[in-house]
Amino acid sequence: MTLGDRPAAKLLEIKNLIVHLRVGERTLRAVDGVDLVIERGECVGIVGESGSGKTTLARAMLRLLPPVELAEFTGEVLFDGQDIRMLPDGVLQKMRRAGTFSMVFQDPLGYLNPTQRVGAQIAEALPPGLSISASRQRTLDLLREVGLRDAELVARRYPHELSGGMRQRALIALALAPSPALLVADEPTTSLDATVQLQVLETLRRLHRQRDMALVVITHDLGLVAELCDRVYVMRAGKVVESADVFTLFESPKHPYTARLIELCTRGAPPVAAAADGEAVS
Repeated sequence: MTLGDRPAAKLLEIKNLIVHLRVGERTLRAVDGVDLVIERGECVGIVGESGSGKTTLARAMLRLLPPVELAEFTGEVLFDGQDIRMLPDGVLQKMRRAGTFSMVFQDPLGYLNPTQRVGAQIAEALPPGLSISASRQRTLDLLREVGLRDAELVARRYPHELSGGMRQRALIALALAPSPALLVADEPTTSLDATVQLQVLETLRRLHRQRDMALVVITHDLGLVAELCDRVYVMRAGKVVESADVFTLFESPKHPYTARLIELCTRGAPPVAAAADGEAVS
């Protein structure tokens, strides 16, 4: 189903989101008044270079930022009309286990438990109440769904025994375990070689279509966005400087920064680097 065929239905709406982070004695304005809408079943890209605030925005929208790091966290993050910023931790955890939203992080080794077999980690993330045999079968099904054909072998392996591409697929399977309505993928192809990048990209595309889940892709790679997304938000220095459907963005970018990113992408040139991760407040 294409974006044009799908009736508009807001799944996530962010209003005037401000996130200031404590970094030593400084405060960084990582996200500065962002407005954003994700509709059910669509794929949205959030694009920006290092320091643009895109990863902080992704973590904020799922309330994954450690409270100790937050100097300010204001605005609204409405999931099905409910502001998740205001929810008790217990309610938020139940929403995650119930399949409300999930995230694929950019460093599989950092988010997969090195002391636990991959299959056991996925089984733990499944909805509660499954029998042992049902849990095992669902785990194997998830591994196959993300393109790991020898699922039984992968399930018995520890993360360090897998290749980078296999770890990334295992992390996607882990994120899919609760059957989320919204999946956020943060730089899902970073550190993978070109062939594996294409395989992971195709896996995300297929899963998005088959499950009809909303997918948010956080990336600096405009090529990935062009291949995968319906709409895109461009971030710079904590702000959204442009948003449009993908075709319009590439055909007639309105902001000079967007135009420069597209130019560099088509040339295959190095990305534009930001000076710092956010704007210093004090």
